Amino acid sequence: MESSLIERIKELVEEKFQLDSEIFADCFLVEIKQKGSNKVEVFIDSDSGISFFQCQKMSRHIEASLDENKWLGEKYTLDVSSPGVGKPLKLVRQFKKNVGRDLEVRRKDDKPITGELISAGDESFVIQREEIEKEGKKKIKKMVEYSFEYEAIDSALVKIRF
Repeated sequence: MESSLIERIKELVEEKFQLDSEIFADCFLVEIKQKGSNKVEVFIDSDSGISFFQCQKMSRHIEASLDENKWLGEKYTLDVSSPGVGKPLKLVRQFKKNVGRDLEVRRKDDKPITGELISAGDESFVIQREEIEKEGKKKIKKMVEYSFEYEAIDSALVKIRF
């Protein structure tokens, strides 16, 4: 039941993107999570950011079907939001939208690396960070680039600079 419910909600989200294409012009679905038997979280994003109004419109659209079809019963919780800063990037489109921001990249079987996301392609992305190297008795600062294929990482989180 769980995967079919997620598929139904995915169809509702895509339908709303089509029906209200002006409001949801550059929006995309990031993820749908079902927690327990009566809680669903829907994460949507856009290339220009998500507003409360967009989340509210999407929530009402999904709620109408949940109420009519009783897919989650009488009492349920539906949360529609943007993924937020604390959530790992999931889609290539999210990486592309965050070029210029700092990322903490966790590689499989290795320590995390933090640096500025300088490019994001369809297969891989590149971060750049300042590192200090010793040359004799001098310490020299150098900018070093790291390239990652998306499937070779465990997670990538946007880090906020203060």
